[in-house]
Amino acid sequence: MEIRKTHWSYRQRDDGFGELVIDVRDRGANVLSPEVLEELLALLEAVRDQPPKGMILRSGKRSGFIAGADVSRFSPMPSREEALAFIHLGQRAADAIEALPFPTLALIQGYCLGGGLELALACDYRIACDDERTRIGLPEVRLGIHPGFGGTVRLTRLIGGLPALELMLTGRALRARQAKRAGVVDHAVPERLLEQAAIEMLRQRPPRHQPSRWAALGNRTPIRQLLAPWLHRQTEARAPRRHYPAPHALIDLWARHGGEPRAMLAAEAESVADLIVGETAQNLVRVFFLQERLKGLAKRQDADVAHVHVVGAGVMGGDIAAWCALRGFRVTLQDQSMDRVAAAIGRAAQLFRKRLRDPRKVTAVLDRLIPDIRGDHVPRADLVIEAIFEDPQAKQALFSSLEPRLKPEALLATNTSSIPLEQLAEVLERPERLLGLHFFNPVAKMQLVEVVRGERSAPEAIERGLAFVRAIDRLPLPVASRPGFLVNRVLMPYLLEAVELVEEGVPPEVVDHAARDFGMPMGPIELADTVGLDICLHVGEILGEAFGMAVPDRLRELVEAGHLGRKQGRGFYVWRKGRPVRRRTGRTAPAQLAELQERLIDRMLNEAAACLREGVVEDADLLDAGMIFGTGFAPFRGGPMHYARSRGVEEIETRMHDLASRHGSRFLPDAGWERLKEQPG
Repeated sequence: MEIRKTHWSYRQRDDGFGELVIDVRDRGANVLSPEVLEELLALLEAVRDQPPKGMILRSGKRSGFIAGADVSRFSPMPSREEALAFIHLGQRAADAIEALPFPTLALIQGYCLGGGLELALACDYRIACDDERTRIGLPEVRLGIHPGFGGTVRLTRLIGGLPALELMLTGRALRARQAKRAGVVDHAVPERLLEQAAIEMLRQRPPRHQPSRWAALGNRTPIRQLLAPWLHRQTEARAPRRHYPAPHALIDLWARHGGEPRAMLAAEAESVADLIVGETAQNLVRVFFLQERLKGLAKRQDADVAHVHVVGAGVMGGDIAAWCALRGFRVTLQDQSMDRVAAAIGRAAQLFRKRLRDPRKVTAVLDRLIPDIRGDHVPRADLVIEAIFEDPQAKQALFSSLEPRLKPEALLATNTSSIPLEQLAEVLERPERLLGLHFFNPVAKMQLVEVVRGERSAPEAIERGLAFVRAIDRLPLPVASRPGFLVNRVLMPYLLEAVELVEEGVPPEVVDHAARDFGMPMGPIELADTVGLDICLHVGEILGEAFGMAVPDRLRELVEAGHLGRKQGRGFYVWRKGRPVRRRTGRTAPAQLAELQERLIDRMLNEAAACLREGVVEDADLLDAGMIFGTGFAPFRGGPMHYARSRGVEEIETRMHDLASRHGSRFLPDAGWERLKEQPG
């Protein structure tokens, strides 16, 4: 028996087992749309008529199993009725798999996320390929919803309430062995053994996985209702309900219906339908598409880079070198002192052990990270990245010494955070090969890399730079060479206004609370201390000279006193064991909180409008993407420009004029706002 449809195929093998294969047409990854789910239901009905001994569900794509629901169905916003119909269709498909009268097994390679895992959970068994590509999880909270194709019921039943909720509330993806330890999959095996393991399991039909007795207790009604308030408190600390309603809706769903599968399925569908038409989900879906756009900016498949040479083994340079080695590149690391290089390699080893967990793999990556004090490997490098201290003359001197040793096709990149490339290129014979690759700290966590084009940067150099950033699994943002580029340029007025508030007598704790209440991941004063007040002062002075920003005296005073922030144990805060010591300040009145937020955020928005006017980035969407992935700007608000448009440009201008009348000309609206009024939202 063989059935071929647009997105699915089925065949019954000679050994009596069936194979159900998903290969969604014209898509790089398998995603679940209504058409794909309808086709699956029709095919399963046909298979029931001629049942096999057992069936394997697998992907026909090398890219992965199933990446989840087709997110494009959520944007533009569907009606609640359309969303509910889609969710019910997904639930019917999972129910149909679960009801098949023969054993079923999901064979997972690559990504198995969201709705993909929910279909896999409907199978009797799951086997995952034990390689680096496999990722298994339910990340729906990152889109402002929670699982809706039965995942809340099946995962809590499979591994217990609390372990299941931890996975769903964080949205984290598991590697194959992690999924095996958690009980999400039955086995994690090498690729060469997948087929054999699947057939053997279907032949033996072992008992399906059950949670431990302690994990199962969490599904009982009294325990659920006891644990729910605690889960809400834990979740509120990192995802306030008013900003991120989905995780709290998930906890409520489990607390009320966790012991009744059919009632929970019905409530799950209604809950997701409510969430998906809400502002948070729509903005988080927008962020998803902004991320996809950044990924698509690298048009070249290959950057023609195999060997990366990094000059500067400080925190940034050492961490850039480590990340490139982790992503498969041969890397040489140069500095004037072996002690600095050794310290960088020590930090790299910690990163590798944390990420890889396999001593053999850690050794292999360390073998790719090579100390090179004298820079002997410069002539062999395809890409040289300069990551020394932020001084134009020092960087120019380094470039003058490096350029004669570069091979003709090598790229030269700078990690400068604020210096225009035109200034650095003055000493180069071939300035067309120079570009900026501005990473953010910490390199291993921050996804964005600004790819800076100077006036004389060759288009091919920029294209290779974009491709290289994607090759190291980072998001490239093309920006023009202006002081501060995009992220630091927009962020600096926000930080300076925070310091101005402290100078006026507002406690740092209150300033930071106002920013976090708005939705920022970290308050600006804590951020300044974390970055280093000396660095903030240096960048502030560069941008102040270029754009007329005033640097508050308080910042200079702290730096002159040697209070540089976290790295010295004291800045605006006293730091103990890597954490700021905060004083109790009492409750901040709502009116004061709103005033603080206006002063902080409107300075940022105003500078963003100026960047758009000057063409630092191509458009408002790229600006939003840069600020979300480069600074963590409240994702649920959809980005600074999206937030400004949702508030209304005229309202912002009116408020800024009011702030300017009370606090000074730095709040006067930039001319860029007039251009924004003319552009569609």
